[in-house]
Amino acid sequence: MMPPTPLKFKKSDMNKYKRTDLAMEAREIWNEANGAKGDPDGIKSSEYDRAGIPVQAVDILTDEGSEKLQKPKGRYVTIGIDDLLARKENAFENAVQAIADELTALLPKSEDSLALVVGLGNRDITPDAVGPHAAEQIIATRHLLQRMPDSFAGMRPVTALAPGVLGTTGIETGELVAGVSEKVRPAFLIAIDALASRQTNRLCRTVQLANTGVIPGSGVGNARFALTQETLGIPCLAIGVPTVVDAATLAADLLEQTGHKVNYDALREKHGHTFVTLKEIDQNVSDCAKVIAYGINLALQPNLTIGDIEMFLS
Repeated sequence: MMPPTPLKFKKSDMNKYKRTDLAMEAREIWNEANGAKGDPDGIKSSEYDRAGIPVQAVDILTDEGSEKLQKPKGRYVTIGIDDLLARKENAFENAVQAIADELTALLPKSEDSLALVVGLGNRDITPDAVGPHAAEQIIATRHLLQRMPDSFAGMRPVTALAPGVLGTTGIETGELVAGVSEKVRPAFLIAIDALASRQTNRLCRTVQLANTGVIPGSGVGNARFALTQETLGIPCLAIGVPTVVDAATLAADLLEQTGHKVNYDALREKHGHTFVTLKEIDQNVSDCAKVIAYGINLALQPNLTIGDIEMFLS
């Protein structure tokens, strides 16, 4: 979702090959690499609760901060959803509300502007299927408002698209999205994608929102046509869940934790194209796709309840 290359730092060789799409982890890695604590210059972070859910925000404010974290300037919000996977009481409702609230804060203020929601990824590869599965659960209303405006008055027009991937369509995902965007002319885009994390204990346990756009495939080092305000001409928001860990990054962290010296070049050469996921990834991806889709629906249609969303999708 974020920049396609592993993080690299000028001051230290430590961690220079570690890969992550999460801004909060990029901040951690920079501090480790430089023996620092707190926020680097050009970065502002905060922690708070939203609907009883822990939230961490990282704002990259300057070009210097962008260079340090190797991510575009903007706001990155990470929402913890551990309770959802643990099936705790009201965990789903709380997570949906937290995602909806944080997304609402990033949306353009007009409540009747057309939204295009895009589920990125390959539905046939489970760790990459979060986007397509979530897109299936978005309430599409543009056609309903065009044909029956009185019956659906008060709802925002929404379109949903799962464009597939280059390997199965032969067309760049970004080209498909750009073509649809040019035709339907949305006011903004929300892209849903799978991410890469640094740590296995964050897989399918965090949701990151960002207002910086998205680069499909960059989480696994296969960056494609960028979906950003610069390329599409409209605000582009991104929502993602980490579903894989880069094997070289995982090995480096484990070796360092046990006091071993790390040969990064050897790790990257041998394991640079290997990614690790969870044994429960099928169920976890299904859970994450649903909570993201419901959060988007609630943000785009604030007059609805979770019960209303269930009814629309049944």
